[in-house]
Amino acid sequence: ALVICDMWDQHWCRGASRRVAEMAPRMDEAVRAARERGVLIIHCPSSCMGFYGNTPQRQRAQQAPSVETQIPLQGWCHLDADREGILPIDDSDGGCDCSPSCPTASPWKRQIETIQIAPEDAITDSAEAFYLMRQRGIENVMVMGVHTNMCVLGRPFGLRQLAKNGINVVLVRDMTDSMYNPKAWPYVSHQEGTSRIVSHIERHVCPTVTSDQILGGQPFVFKPLN
Repeated sequence: ALVICDMWDQHWCRGASRRVAEMAPRMDEAVRAARERGVLIIHCPSSCMGFYGNTPQRQRAQQAPSVETQIPLQGWCHLDADREGILPIDDSDGGCDCSPSCPTASPWKRQIETIQIAPEDAITDSAEAFYLMRQRGIENVMVMGVHTNMCVLGRPFGLRQLAKNGINVVLVRDMTDSMYNPKAWPYVSHQEGTSRIVSHIERHVCPTVTSDQILGGQPFVFKPLN
């Protein structure tokens, strides 16, 4: 399966919205290529289930029978300091790197339109993703999506909970971003902050791959700001 984590149509942080929009076309290409090879695509735009209502993709997730898990699935899985130590960046300010900082809000309503949702896909923002995997005997999962230090790690369809419950999960590391403000510790660039989170994930949570292993060519890189 391929899980698309919280690629919202809009984020409260302008910088985050810009990077999502820049990454989304490449992600859509990877999603299409995976789908053509028979991979189940699970779209997970958290807090946007109302938008998808009674669509077949939403119903597909809702109809997956619940299963008992090795580790109870939580709405949010926080960092376990005994297992991971500390995160290599300070994101306690919310991670907005804009100047002035953007006011926090919840402007998202759906997944960004750039990423196609096909009839055979599924849509959820809960443990239903894991139930779908078990229903279909899926053991190998790729996660793409946006904020490595937040939803990608913490959600019930995120890396920590999938790994703890025996899924062979990998992060597609060039198809991610972070919420990190370079004015916070360790005072590195935004991209370096993301790179440090990816290294933390590789060390403590799961392996990573890059989108060129699906599409060929080169891994995705954000354009430098002028």
